[in-house]
Amino acid sequence: MAENFVQQAFAQRIGGAAFGKGEQIYKFEKIKRAKRAAMAAHPDVELIDMGVGEPDEMAFPQVVDTLCIEAAKWENRQYTDNGIDLFRGAVQRYMRSLYHVELDPAAEIIHSIGSKSALALLPACFINPGDLTIMTTPGYPVLGTWSEYLGGEVVKLPLTKANSFFPDLESLSADQRCRAKLLYLNYPNNPTGASATAEQYQRAIEFCARHEILIVCDAAYASLNFSGQPLSILSLPGGKEVAVELHSMSKGFNMTGWRLGWVCGNRLAVNAFATVKDNADSGQFAAIQKAAVAALDDQAAITPRISEKYSRRLRVLVDTLRELGFDARMPQGSFFLYVEIPKGTKAGTTFTNAEQFSHWMITEKLISTVPWDDAGSFVRFSATFVAPTVEAEERVLGEVARRLRQEQFVF
Repeated sequence: MAENFVQQAFAQRIGGAAFGKGEQIYKFEKIKRAKRAAMAAHPDVELIDMGVGEPDEMAFPQVVDTLCIEAAKWENRQYTDNGIDLFRGAVQRYMRSLYHVELDPAAEIIHSIGSKSALALLPACFINPGDLTIMTTPGYPVLGTWSEYLGGEVVKLPLTKANSFFPDLESLSADQRCRAKLLYLNYPNNPTGASATAEQYQRAIEFCARHEILIVCDAAYASLNFSGQPLSILSLPGGKEVAVELHSMSKGFNMTGWRLGWVCGNRLAVNAFATVKDNADSGQFAAIQKAAVAALDDQAAITPRISEKYSRRLRVLVDTLRELGFDARMPQGSFFLYVEIPKGTKAGTTFTNAEQFSHWMITEKLISTVPWDDAGSFVRFSATFVAPTVEAEERVLGEVARRLRQEQFVF
């Protein structure tokens, strides 16, 4: 049979006529397959999933109750386009209260259907063929993917332990600085768990001001802070002149599947995003936005409880891994722990990269992690494993420790 014309019609940006024909298996699919195989081989052993990067609990009751009430209202049935005033007002109050950032709700705040869609749309506001987007690696690739879709190029700066997992902007060449339009920063960081300092942000602000580069600061984990006050790049001198910040209801409010966030900061960039967004979606359901208002206005009763849970879990995990020889360090935020892999075990197993170690963890210990070999060989543990009570999480963490203590690791 002749090949369907659609196969020849695929755009080069997704692979052209070869799209769908490759045999490469991506990292997360490999993890899924390994988990299924491990569970089939050991049906009597619990698989502990520390690779999933989303909250293990539902949204708080007051938020769910608000959604139920608002979903039943006739006036909430319509398109919301670029958002409702109630949500923008709640964001304004939230940013002022938690981050000490003053924003004009009409000009400096716009809702998004989650951070991912915002990252996908922002390049359409700025990237022409030949322009550069500066990304960090390892990292969340969406902004870079869409920059390349539009004919732009991506420069990847490594996040290394030696540089406190912050990109070395001074390593960019003169040509790269000249052609760069966007710089992506994400702190607290996925996957490293690192938090940016005010000094690091200030250097980035000054660098981007000199070279006329817009900072896209992905702050999805910013409210999950374990020490001191959460930090917004917009709170620093010059921040609003060179940056937009993306916030999310997902991590700090247990609202991952609700798909709601916002873009705020530089008003020209916010306006451009609103224009592109208006041609891409018709807004998030008003009832969800109003439920988010209830969450944002009750932040002090919600997010600290979530942060305390992740901090408690991560402290125990750090202690366990350090006892076994890992260079595990307590992050200042997020729900991730990022550690270098061992060279092997005294029993003779060797690990040449993080993917190999992560596969061994799944098949031999039935503990799922996520490997990263982009800038050194590290694995990411997530504290979002399912455990509805403190007693349940103690049991899970105790089981992780028991299984890992069966080995003697070589570093």
